[in-house]
Amino acid sequence: MYGISKNTACRMITAFAALVAASNANAQAPAAQGGPTMLSTSLTPENLDKLRLTDFERLLDEASHTDDFVGLAVAVVRHGEIQLLKTYGVREVGGDAAVTPNTVFRVGSLSKGFASTLAGIAMADGRLALETPVAPYEPRFALKGGAEARVTVEDILSHRTSLPPNAYDNLLEDGVAVPEILSRLRNVKPICSVGSCYAYQNVAYAMIGDVLSAVYHEPYADLVRERIFAPLGMRTASVGEEGLAATGDWARPHIRERSGDKASPQYGPWRSVTVKDAYYRTPGAGGVNASISDMALWLKAQMGDAPAVLSESVLSTIHTARVDTPAEKRRWDILQGRLNDAKYALGWRIYDYGGHTLINHSGTVEGYAAQIAWLPERDVGIVILANTRAERVWRILPAFLDNELGLNERDWLALNDGKARFSVDGARASGD
Repeated sequence: MYGISKNTACRMITAFAALVAASNANAQAPAAQGGPTMLSTSLTPENLDKLRLTDFERLLDEASHTDDFVGLAVAVVRHGEIQLLKTYGVREVGGDAAVTPNTVFRVGSLSKGFASTLAGIAMADGRLALETPVAPYEPRFALKGGAEARVTVEDILSHRTSLPPNAYDNLLEDGVAVPEILSRLRNVKPICSVGSCYAYQNVAYAMIGDVLSAVYHEPYADLVRERIFAPLGMRTASVGEEGLAATGDWARPHIRERSGDKASPQYGPWRSVTVKDAYYRTPGAGGVNASISDMALWLKAQMGDAPAVLSESVLSTIHTARVDTPAEKRRWDILQGRLNDAKYALGWRIYDYGGHTLINHSGTVEGYAAQIAWLPERDVGIVILANTRAERVWRILPAFLDNELGLNERDWLALNDGKARFSVDGARASGD
């Protein structure tokens, strides 16, 4: 049945029966009195999409009742329409304020896509180019041997700075000022020449915010609001810590203690924690807040449904792969047999997932997890926001993708045995 697994087929047949029953209004007249009623409903591609979405929604509903979530929000966009927008749980453990479509979450490194998109707009405006040097805009930025002079906008946005992964994130988390960190980068031994290899960054990536502020003569947060949030109708989205709580409807971050070995982990209860400001000080890398309603609009725009705001030229620039990221296949070891190739564009990852192109990014800061992804050839995508970083949060995306692509089913959400074991648990402070 369209290449899907037996379990999925059974669930979809049940859903199809419900769809048929709901379609009686479209039934044709019987051929003769007392004869059978012929239904016009059939398993068309459109109906199959509906069935898959219904199947995925049921998985979500079941997963939401596990103890891996406090609050969760999910949106699915297909062919320019928001086909699913669901919220679960509460904003804070022990409270009764439910997560709503307008509840604001931190989106962590999904912020990088906003920064790269604004850079793409600046390129379309003629204010920047891929080869624009970064150093003239950042007088404190220094690399060993004066290599900073060769770092371009393209290098920053594709993580090709020559620095080792997450260089000096520890200093950022310890409260060291960003300009001071940029100057200390001269002490870091490079892992390659500038522009020749990939290594994920936060401090270095965030320099794009200062570059954009300089070329537009306006604060970065204002630029994002004026050029992206406002024209897309993202009413609760913001950049910076103050914006998180500004609406009054915001999800608190949560953590829990882990004990036991990897094979049999044990977890304590969720507890809310204070919001940490480290990555708000690198706004282009990790400073955006948004609700699931906002992020559904953002997903639509990235999928090409807002050409007046994000032109085809801008999207092509930022979605074009720039560098191989082979370590991704090792890091996401749970995706073996699915993740065949991995590259980085400008603020976006480009995967070959089961033979299909997937554009995506993940983000995490303490107490929050976020993912955005879409399949261009099927014109369908998903956004996931949570105020926990439990293993099941990261399993929602492959469950959605396999369901959409009709791949052989895996129990991604570990609903059969009640346990989720996933090697990527969002332990790093910010990034994916």
